[in-house]
Amino acid sequence: MKPMKIVLPIVIAALASVTAYAPINDFYRLIAFNIGVYYIAATGFNILVGQTGQKSLGHAGLFGVGAYTVALLTVNYQVGPWLALLCAAGMSAIFGVVIAIPALKVKGPSLAMVTIAFGLLIEKIVSEWTDVFMGQAGFSGITSLGFNGVALDSRQWVVAVALLALVLHALTSSLLSGRFGRGFAAVRTSEIAAESVGVSVYRFKILAFAISATTCGIAGALVAEQNQYINSDFVNFNLSVFFLVVVLFGGKSPAGSFLGAVVLTLVDAFLARWPEIQHFAYGAILLFALYVMPDGLSGLLTRVGRVSKPREVAAISNGETRLPGRMTTATGKTTTAAATSGRPLLEVRSLSKAYGGVIPTNDVSFSIDPGTIVSLIGPNGAGKTTTLNLLSGLVIPDSGSITFKGKSIVGLSPNQIAACGIGRTFQNLKLFQGLTVLENVMVGCYRRQTSGFVSNLLGLPGKRKEEDRVRAEAFEILRFLELDRYAHDQAEGLPYGLQRRLEIARALATGPDLLLLDEPAAGLNPHETDQLTGLISRLKTQGLTILLIEHHMDLVMAISDHIVVLDYGVKIASGLPSHIQQNASVIEAYLGAAA
Repeated sequence: MKPMKIVLPIVIAALASVTAYAPINDFYRLIAFNIGVYYIAATGFNILVGQTGQKSLGHAGLFGVGAYTVALLTVNYQVGPWLALLCAAGMSAIFGVVIAIPALKVKGPSLAMVTIAFGLLIEKIVSEWTDVFMGQAGFSGITSLGFNGVALDSRQWVVAVALLALVLHALTSSLLSGRFGRGFAAVRTSEIAAESVGVSVYRFKILAFAISATTCGIAGALVAEQNQYINSDFVNFNLSVFFLVVVLFGGKSPAGSFLGAVVLTLVDAFLARWPEIQHFAYGAILLFALYVMPDGLSGLLTRVGRVSKPREVAAISNGETRLPGRMTTATGKTTTAAATSGRPLLEVRSLSKAYGGVIPTNDVSFSIDPGTIVSLIGPNGAGKTTTLNLLSGLVIPDSGSITFKGKSIVGLSPNQIAACGIGRTFQNLKLFQGLTVLENVMVGCYRRQTSGFVSNLLGLPGKRKEEDRVRAEAFEILRFLELDRYAHDQAEGLPYGLQRRLEIARALATGPDLLLLDEPAAGLNPHETDQLTGLISRLKTQGLTILLIEHHMDLVMAISDHIVVLDYGVKIASGLPSHIQQNASVIEAYLGAAA
């Protein structure tokens, strides 16, 4: 982490603490307190919305869960305020998971509607279930945080919230700087690509919901304990909108959340005298952020002064660089353990998939030996990509078997198949936008990393050591593909040909035994296609087994050990390149019966 990113939050927290003891009105201390509380809520909510890309409009309900947890515990059961605060965080996390499990079955606007329903449900419960939650009358006498039985005063509350915000800032920043942060970003950008490198999208979404629920619950508990009072008016839909606007206006980074909390809290305080225009103001700010600053205020500030530099297309060298993790044989070539078993690496038997009356894969069978390049070709609509999607778990077959390294992989999720040792690229590029070239490749290393959530959250030495190792491995892969000069550039800023190469680099970072390439030469010029031909040949010498889908027949014939031909989902030929070139069925499929 850069020194400025460490020092600046400490300086801000120190300034807030000093300001709290300045001779100012308590009203201004309350504003400072609210900024801290809203930032605390935003630290986790930003992981859900900004980092993972899941829109929620129901987090006021989780704010209410935290607030009413401390109210019930301290008023009804005389639980200490510090313990009640911890219980509020835990209870909110549980509710976050409970919401996430059904809510994440849907996406986009439907997800937002489900979260709205939860928020309104909590609001209705605390309003109408007066025997437990007191409704409009609310809870009074909630125990305030304090020391030695003395409650915090207005100045101490500002200091306490500033310190807690600093701690949560450090924790979330540490989490986002490692494998979990890259996983969240991958889910936001492309769920399919994230699954293909071993990231469980569903688990990451649930984790993001739990984190956001925890910080919103803490914020609610702090408000209840500082006011020593809570009622149903504190839990409303407007608060959910406010949380969303804070994150979207501020931006995806922790610094953006802080900027959003400061600006929106000040706007909210200024408009308090005109409540009838508050909602209009929030809507206007949200629209402004979405259309003018899609990366938020922090993104806008980051782009100021950034100068783009011209790029040149890198050539792939024929040096002796080796991919990390490949084993060297006595002949000097590299291989993997799978290549020494003596059996086919992949066996496909009677594989079929139908969509109504359309059958893109119809009783297809073939096998791939270790260390070979097999090409899957056929006219447009022959079912090649569907077959690749079946092998990588994106599509579940109707019938047939897929055996990889002697074990069936039918029914496994894409991230589980990636963990088995199958990497892939896509016909349409699916890079992780917003990440650098190096970070894209490091996402590919996710399944080979072992540091856990707590280690990443706390920034323990094991996590830092693993990050250094993964960064070095990712850089070596970039060096192998002659992309190391672009390591710290944004992936989406690369020329198209280099983006194609980067997607191969990310797939290689998963450490695959079998690499699935879906039309890697699509959109490349002849020179880039020649470079790609040499690259795939070099990958074979590194011990990789490759299944290639490609329409460039010169490339296919130059590098393939074996070719399988599909036509309307049916395998019509299989054999050596020279035999396929002379096969009458293949010629008819491509050129027509008359030809």
